[in-house]
Amino acid sequence: MSIVTVQLGQCGNQIGFEVFDALFSDSHCPQGLCSKRENDAYQVSCKERFFSEEENGVPIARAVLVDMEPKVISQTLSKAAQCGRWKYGQHSGFCQKQGSGNNWAYGYSVHGPRHEESIMNLIQKEVEKCDSLSGFFIIMSMAGGTGSGLGAFITQNLQDQYSSSLKMNQIIWPYRTGEVIVQNYNSILTLSHLYRSSDALLVHENDAVHKICAKLMNIKHISFSNINQVLAHQLGSVFQPTYSVEGSFHYRRNPLGIDWKVRPPLSGLPTLGKMSLNKEHHFNTSIANLVILRGKDVHSADLGGFKDPALYTSWLKPDNAFNVWKTQRAFSRYEKSAALVSNSQFLVKPLDMIVGKAWNMFASKAYIHQYTKFGIEEEDFLDSFTLLEQVVTSYCNL
Repeated sequence: MSIVTVQLGQCGNQIGFEVFDALFSDSHCPQGLCSKRENDAYQVSCKERFFSEEENGVPIARAVLVDMEPKVISQTLSKAAQCGRWKYGQHSGFCQKQGSGNNWAYGYSVHGPRHEESIMNLIQKEVEKCDSLSGFFIIMSMAGGTGSGLGAFITQNLQDQYSSSLKMNQIIWPYRTGEVIVQNYNSILTLSHLYRSSDALLVHENDAVHKICAKLMNIKHISFSNINQVLAHQLGSVFQPTYSVEGSFHYRRNPLGIDWKVRPPLSGLPTLGKMSLNKEHHFNTSIANLVILRGKDVHSADLGGFKDPALYTSWLKPDNAFNVWKTQRAFSRYEKSAALVSNSQFLVKPLDMIVGKAWNMFASKAYIHQYTKFGIEEEDFLDSFTLLEQVVTSYCNL
């Protein structure tokens, strides 16, 4: 089963390139620490997911590139073509000559409706190349105008036209110190719209990735390229093939193959008893954890800690909240590696902070006119605040 990736805005396109490059490099790594037969099966599975038929022996990324300015898309297409190992399709990019000016409303209300048909046609052409579509992976930022505003619009369209296919958005959480003066407005509007139309949000905080570059990798002068490569590395370790079931040596066909829907119990039902020590507030309560193990000794790894009921909310059994994927095929020359995808209270603090900052600006009517002139009314802001405050409350009450 295949994934169609939609790269939106400067951030989405630059990260998208690094993701495809990391996926290709890993799948063609000669030191997979496994048998040739297993390595060949791994390569075939990766190619089916992320690359379509070869052109002159070069695989083509299953991707659509969208930006409202031509520079980044031109650079991204050129960079992929120059690497010579894989490339984007000849007609996979869509760009215009006027950006969104870091205004969510302009991306959503102007560029979205104006270019909807052209962008959705490009996506449809990519979908038609897939023998079996698993879903869409949408890469975008929250702080600017195109990735956030147009990204929310396109995700909504994908939900309308491909309701049975998974829509997963990878969103870049802006630096707390601020990249754009209206980034908090853009962020709350993005998150509230994606909450309604996306099936899953994979969140990366710029501050957290920056810290990895500085403290773990000892990079002195950190660039966006460094950050994007770390992001791509993490995403690759999640999306590359794993075995379908424990003890199996067949790779799972559905790369997004867990149930991403969380279903709280009906009100009035008794909660599950805790069989562990009383929870302290020094760790986050989870409603889902996925661990992906790759390389040596994956079948002997001790994962008992993830099955502690104290990690999870009272209405979920650990067996229902914890998944593990494994493969003996190593990732990117590491002898062994582990990745964790967690749905927990981790984002409560940064989300509450963004909502609070946006509300302080909204209360003083700062920059509201830049949004209302493109059709986003004060009521739209209030709806976003209400929804996100409910999300914060729900996670706090886990």
